[in-house]
Amino acid sequence: MTSTDQAAPGAGTNAGTDTAPRFRYTPALANEIEARWQDRWEADRTFDAPNPAGPLAAADPATVPAHKLYVLDMFPYPSGAGLHVGHPLGYIGTDVLGRYRRMTGSNVLHTVGFDSFGLPAEQYAIRTGTHPATTTAENIARYRSQLRRLGFAHDQRRSVATSDPDFFHWTQWIFLQLFEAWYDRDAQRARPIVELSAEFAAGTRPTPDGRDWAALTAVEQAAVLADHRLAYISEAPVNWCPGLGTVLSNEEITADGKSEIGNFPVFRRNLRQWMMRITDYADRLIDDLDRLDWPESVKRMQRNWIGRSTGAEVTFRVLTEEASGLSDEQARQLAAPFTAQFDVYTTRPDTLFGATYVVLAPEHPLVDEITAAAWPSGTPEQWTGGAATPADAVRAYRRAASHKSDLDRQENKEKTGVFVGAFALNPANDVRIPVFVADYVLMGYGTGAIMAVPGQDVRDHEFATVFDLPVIRTVQPTPDFPEDQAFTGDGPAINSANCEIDLNGKDVATAKAEMIGWLADHGFGTPKTQYKLRDWLFSRQRYWGEPFPIVYDADGVAHALPEDLLPLTLPEVEDYAPTKLDPEDAESEPTPPLARATEWTTVELDLGEGVQTYRRELNVMPQWAGSCWYELRYLDPTNEKMFVDPEVEKYWMGKDPSRENDTGGVDLYVGGVEHAVLHLLYSRFWHKVLFDLGHVSSEEPFRRLFNQGYIQAFAYTDARGVYVPAEQVTGSESEGFFFEGERVNREYGKMGKSLNNVVTPDEMCAAYGADTFRMYEMGMGPLDVSRPWQTRDVVGSQRYLQRLWRIVVSEETGETVVTDAEPDEDTRKLLHRTVDGVGADYAAMQYNTAIAKLIVLANHVTKTGGQVSREVAEALVLMTAPLAPHIAEELWSRLGHPTSLAHGPFPVADPALLVADQVEYPIQVKGKVRSRITVPADAPAADVEAAALADEKIVELLAGAAPRKVVVVPGKMVSIVP
Repeated sequence: MTSTDQAAPGAGTNAGTDTAPRFRYTPALANEIEARWQDRWEADRTFDAPNPAGPLAAADPATVPAHKLYVLDMFPYPSGAGLHVGHPLGYIGTDVLGRYRRMTGSNVLHTVGFDSFGLPAEQYAIRTGTHPATTTAENIARYRSQLRRLGFAHDQRRSVATSDPDFFHWTQWIFLQLFEAWYDRDAQRARPIVELSAEFAAGTRPTPDGRDWAALTAVEQAAVLADHRLAYISEAPVNWCPGLGTVLSNEEITADGKSEIGNFPVFRRNLRQWMMRITDYADRLIDDLDRLDWPESVKRMQRNWIGRSTGAEVTFRVLTEEASGLSDEQARQLAAPFTAQFDVYTTRPDTLFGATYVVLAPEHPLVDEITAAAWPSGTPEQWTGGAATPADAVRAYRRAASHKSDLDRQENKEKTGVFVGAFALNPANDVRIPVFVADYVLMGYGTGAIMAVPGQDVRDHEFATVFDLPVIRTVQPTPDFPEDQAFTGDGPAINSANCEIDLNGKDVATAKAEMIGWLADHGFGTPKTQYKLRDWLFSRQRYWGEPFPIVYDADGVAHALPEDLLPLTLPEVEDYAPTKLDPEDAESEPTPPLARATEWTTVELDLGEGVQTYRRELNVMPQWAGSCWYELRYLDPTNEKMFVDPEVEKYWMGKDPSRENDTGGVDLYVGGVEHAVLHLLYSRFWHKVLFDLGHVSSEEPFRRLFNQGYIQAFAYTDARGVYVPAEQVTGSESEGFFFEGERVNREYGKMGKSLNNVVTPDEMCAAYGADTFRMYEMGMGPLDVSRPWQTRDVVGSQRYLQRLWRIVVSEETGETVVTDAEPDEDTRKLLHRTVDGVGADYAAMQYNTAIAKLIVLANHVTKTGGQVSREVAEALVLMTAPLAPHIAEELWSRLGHPTSLAHGPFPVADPALLVADQVEYPIQVKGKVRSRITVPADAPAADVEAAALADEKIVELLAGAAPRKVVVVPGKMVSIVP
């Protein structure tokens, strides 16, 4: 065994020799048993979960259990690398719970499908010419094989893949529901767009320009409706990579602003894109978190991402070039001293008196309008960026900023910017302040402009330091606070008064409220609630994704495809790659791969005004689309008339009247915390729209969420820094680690192919059996905690199963060896305490402690010697079944039961046997345990104290002296203070 904890297949398994007992539970026997039971489960359709209606309904409704459980694993992407041992951790956890609940009488829905659209398959297709559908099908087949070998109790009838037309038919249908809907802020819900059109037509809702609805052309009407649709087209800032010919997500960009694939430059620019109006749901997405049984850390991440805050939108007026060169008093004398104005959003309007400059994002549309023709007299050199004119400075700065990601712009400590040559007027004190362009301000948040208060904001202070700008404190710092730092804490207002308002001495909340009122009274601002959340960019310039069910007429108006033309499938193309352009051409336009399917790009349709020629949308949906709603399709995957039957959805996901303020949704959703924000947020948004439109009865997709931990592993690098195969490393911490005789360095992290430290479940199943692998993963520690992978420790789980096997089966003859005699009193009491504890642990997903209890019971009955009582043996088998189902089924069968144990029974504890007759008390003296006593469980505290003081060791320690104090904690301990 190497000390890398990466055992080769067969290591440590005692796989069987000429002298080994013939019927020993070996890996070979385990594999044979597991394959046989997997075939039987499949043939008998053991895990089919009946629906209340439709094609998946039970033949006899009376056989459907009264209680149900819908347990769901996060959608896996079927990569070509297959599974490593870290992937099944959560899957095994949900399988154990599902098996336990099925054994205790619940109708359990548990299945797995595949998030099979996406960039990796497309990139493989680009490299090899293999159609993404071919690669995806092969990867899915491999995943299914690996998952089947682990013995999951999945209802295979319900498995789906997002790239199957039968699935994305309904993804496209849901998209059309959003396209044909708008958010009514008065009603706080989505409504069909035809109802909005009817309100405009009836005059109950005014048009934007006040004209009658009938006076607007069809194109104008379409434009008005588009401004309200939940799915709409907009010019949006994106990460444009001309070298790849596509838009990239932030996750696909490296820290230095290059594409992760190809290392091409990435630019921020506006492109015409499909968007989802998720911001309309911001308040509900925040407020309904309080109704969900989710980890508080995930709720906090969602709240921070949505970023709701209250403050004011303040208007700053930009002085003309003439006014900029005059004194403040001279500027006031001009008839028209202002050339433009812009709004900034601030959560701290009380600090307005400390605003000494303003900043616009490089993409702000006002920048070109207000940029001066020449530098004003006295402009500091560091403000100009070394350019001859403000226009030259802005142009160069914008180009440099376009190479940075939003994340880089926000986190970059080095503050850069240029002065645009113009000044704005601070409305609080009529002081002229310079206008800068700087990339630490994002166009996508707020208004794309900020008022900079360096005395109270760290980033503003850093910028002011670089550009030698004034710092005015508006909040009194705490004593001894450094003068050269921004004070971000609370305190009384200072330096904050004019002839009409005086905030000095007031606390933040009071000063903030009064300032908002003053701004509103003078027309300089309005109260506002702001969100960090931006509308969802929903277009991708790729091939392997869901085509949009949209066509455009000659005027460029978007129209929904009729439902009878769904699904719209992808055309065949010879080249899957977007058109690659000059990597440095930031102004280039994308040409998606679908543009090559020239016969597909246009279509003749009659959409109500006669047959016309329409052009199709050439972008595809992002990979998020299918994963936004797959939990609903699992419910009714064979339904060809609707995405889910309402009766079926209500049965599995409807609101539970016994739960206060219940949202409905999946009973348990298990997955990694890496999906805590976007996947969950997008899914919740789609689900709420479907709820508003009456398509589902549940308000939320997932009522309970559980984040499993990760399996981590050691990795090793040689002198070159190259990762070497971990399973071939030898050595120890004291001696060092070696690969092929050369010393290597050890590090610790997430298991992955790039670190050359992958162990696959296939290897583990071959070497130990699936049941042993399952037991080990569940016994490594609490399910929600990350844990180190150590193959050498798997033998502990293997020994338990071998012991369980010997309790039931003779290793010499293969015969069943249990006895029908009743167990002794101590064994029976331990048995019932174990049944009670294991059941509670399974229900709470505390599998490691359940395993510990099973081991204690197995060790107890083994140590007594002789044959084990059938009562105990059967209970042990049944309790082990959720964790190690194959061996449990085999032993149950050998114990004479003709049917599977998958549907129970699960043992039930006798309450009378759970009461302990005696209790052991540890006795502490000066905080250290010095002895132990055993007394009747119902002994009063005085008797426990007397017994403790009479204990020989305690008598010796006290040496005849009376203790100063004795504390008896009932049922727990005795503490003595000498």
